[in-house]
Amino acid sequence: MHLADLATTSAAVAATRSRLEKRALIADLLRAAPEDEIELAATYLSGTLRQRRTGVGWRGLSDLPAPAAEPTRSLLEVDAILEALSRMSGTGSSLARKTALADLFGSLTDAEQEFLRAVMTGGVRQGALDSVMLDAIAAAADVPLAAVRRAAMFSAPTGPIAVSALTGGVEALADFALVVGRPIRPMLASSAPSVGEAVADWSGTFVVDTKLDGIRIQVHKSGNDVQVFTRSLDEIGDRLPAVVEAVRALPVDRLILDGEALVVDADGTPRPFQETASETASAAGRAAQPFFFDVLAADGDSLIESPGHERWARLDAVVPASMRTERLVTQDADEATAFFDRVVAARQEGVIVKDPDAPYAAGRRGAAWVKVKPRHTLDLVVLAVEWGSGRRRGKLSNIHLGARSGDGFVMLGKTFKGMTDEMLAWQTERFTELKTEDDGWVVTVRPEQVVEIAFDGVQRSTRYPGGVALRFARVLRYRDDKSPAEADTIESVQALR
Repeated sequence: MHLADLATTSAAVAATRSRLEKRALIADLLRAAPEDEIELAATYLSGTLRQRRTGVGWRGLSDLPAPAAEPTRSLLEVDAILEALSRMSGTGSSLARKTALADLFGSLTDAEQEFLRAVMTGGVRQGALDSVMLDAIAAAADVPLAAVRRAAMFSAPTGPIAVSALTGGVEALADFALVVGRPIRPMLASSAPSVGEAVADWSGTFVVDTKLDGIRIQVHKSGNDVQVFTRSLDEIGDRLPAVVEAVRALPVDRLILDGEALVVDADGTPRPFQETASETASAAGRAAQPFFFDVLAADGDSLIESPGHERWARLDAVVPASMRTERLVTQDADEATAFFDRVVAARQEGVIVKDPDAPYAAGRRGAAWVKVKPRHTLDLVVLAVEWGSGRRRGKLSNIHLGARSGDGFVMLGKTFKGMTDEMLAWQTERFTELKTEDDGWVVTVRPEQVVEIAFDGVQRSTRYPGGVALRFARVLRYRDDKSPAEADTIESVQALR
């Protein structure tokens, strides 16, 4: 199977809004894939690579060679080259990687180049990637969706699920199970603008858990062997020695814990997120500490399908309070709101409202967990816009954001979040009118358009000249009622750190 087959399918999936059509397109491709390429086909169409790291980023893919006229590369060939790239290290590896990358992309057609670049940089946007893929696997293999979703709870990569479903059916899918040492997909939370709205449709008791502004971690313990996995399932135990030692000391032989790693002051006050994210946190004398809010396995018992209240009771029994997030059990929305106000005042990120009867839905975002965070907004100026890819091809999409600084503007970051189709069409026309330069990727514009941006926080950044960047920035609306002179200043943004 050529990479071109995936590029064509991905483009077709991105071009339709119909979930059924997306599922049918992917299912058709999976059925057509040779058995030894099923895993790669499912992996690439999920927007990921089999390799966790290739050593290639945006910069290395910004200037590609002229495309080939016809497709020649199979999935297996592309994967072999990416595997070789991931293993390059030492003297001369940078040049060797650059040469191999140029050879690979020079052998790809224009559509293949665009697709592979999107996969390698996390830019595949074809709508509900993971959930549609699981639906498509079930359709392609003619197995119950519930069996595929259950397997997905125990396998972070999608590729092995596709292989098992299409080659072994329901029986092969049933073999997936919770294993200490093999990370699973984290359960995710939906969002609500306030605690009151988060619990509006609930009756009876609910739980309000503190949401820390740290790094999501999943910690696996087997005897003295402790592994720490990130949300993206990278193993980083060597970077978090305090987490490893704390879990190793727990009087339980086998454990899987879900929580956050966070750098705190001596009084327990959380430090800024980037200090936790920094690999030098421990060298600075403030090692990241673990704070757990769930347990998925304990001493041979798999708890992932147990209701939340049973898991949390087990968590309280095996993990000391100093290593757990604070939570409130209540039936009162006002009490929950007061708890939210208190944890935000203590510089935590917010809360997650949880259904105590719900199982742990690995890899899924649903109504059982609902996060609530304070919302901040800024009026900023658009400095440039990037041409979109996939469904946004031909539209100006990712906007560069700037705050006022003297007579000019300082860039704070980029975002494509929060944009409707109508907004994309409008801003493509608008920024074409304001264009001063277009290098084929980034369109520089006159700094005249003000946009209202919501964001979750401000962090220090060496990437941007203002020394700060916005976390999780998203577009609320364009402000034609404000001039660039009325935009927020870089000083006001820096004050929010």
